Amino acid sequence: MKNIFSILKFTLFIVVLFAIIYPMAIFGIAQFAPNKGKGETISVNGKVVGYQKIGQKFDKSNYFWGRPSAVDYNAAGSGGSNKGPSNADYLALVQKRIDTFLIVHPYLKKGAIPSDMVTASGSGLDPNISPEGALIQVKRVATARKLSEDKVKALVETKINKPSLIGTATVNVLELNVALDALK
Repeated sequence: MKNIFSILKFTLFIVVLFAIIYPMAIFGIAQFAPNKGKGETISVNGKVVGYQKIGQKFDKSNYFWGRPSAVDYNAAGSGGSNKGPSNADYLALVQKRIDTFLIVHPYLKKGAIPSDMVTASGSGLDPNISPEGALIQVKRVATARKLSEDKVKALVETKINKPSLIGTATVNVLELNVALDALK
């Protein structure tokens, strides 16, 4: 009986610690973060159009496309497919994405498609693509919007985020598309 009472006290302590104290501490710390821990939003005319760190689905030809998502861009169900590069289903899915990309971008060869345009990220919510992934879409987007390719390419180049010390350059797709909508 003495052990049961000790175990119950310990359980109650753990519940209070991890269900009340820890979440309140994290909430308090978040109040010092940008936007009070509610995420970094992107707004247009005072209306939130998305989150800077969460990928969104763009599939119309007049917008730049982001990385494919294994979870259809559902932030509540973030995750990858967990299929390796030797999995037949995964290889078929990647080939389908390549075929679709080539249909919409007939001026490209298969080898010119950056891998990030046909493979999903580990979270399924990557908001960024490579500069190469953005630049190969310039012709399609410019044609769909009846803009010059040079103007759209120049916009892409202004949206390339270079790494501070290490890493690779990226382009945030939502930021790029918001800037694209602002072009006259």
